[in-house]
Amino acid sequence: MTAVGGDRLTPRAGEIVAAARRILEREGESALTMRRLAAHLGMKAPSLYKHFSDKEAVEVELIAIAFEETAEAFEAAVAGGAQRPITALAGAYRAYARAHPHLYRLMTDRPLPRERLPEGLEARAAGPILQAMGAVASARAAWGMAHGLVMLELNDRFPPDADVDAAWEAGVAALESAKTTEHA
Repeated sequence: MTAVGGDRLTPRAGEIVAAARRILEREGESALTMRRLAAHLGMKAPSLYKHFSDKEAVEVELIAIAFEETAEAFEAAVAGGAQRPITALAGAYRAYARAHPHLYRLMTDRPLPRERLPEGLEARAAGPILQAMGAVASARAAWGMAHGLVMLELNDRFPPDADVDAAWEAGVAALESAKTTEHA
């Protein structure tokens, strides 16, 4: 797990974000309130506002952590020249979303506060996908496919008899085929 906030946060603000993540990961977004966070830390809610202007500021830090972690996961997936980088990246994407479903949803279920994220972070996370796909439009299509499948999986929307792994394999195969055709 990435260090909370890196150099962006004071140690106390980092503790607050770490506590927010614990609440989010265990109980979901609806459980993450400033009052609940303060109680978890043994402080009064107004004290949180010395460190964060509002709940959205805490959420922005959580989203930044998620981007840092996914960037690390994607970079690791293709480190050493993966023979099938699209497959490796899809696996890393799915694994992260399944391991951190509430954090993943926080990061992807609403408009992204890009202007509040550390500069270059979104591009870093997208970099390995762009590299593997070779073009921005193709990378966005790959992300759309992966996001759609992972949300269906997280929301338990596949029929009970569905082979979710087979759906992923088919989606990745289509992306790899499109990439191969694009360069033929």
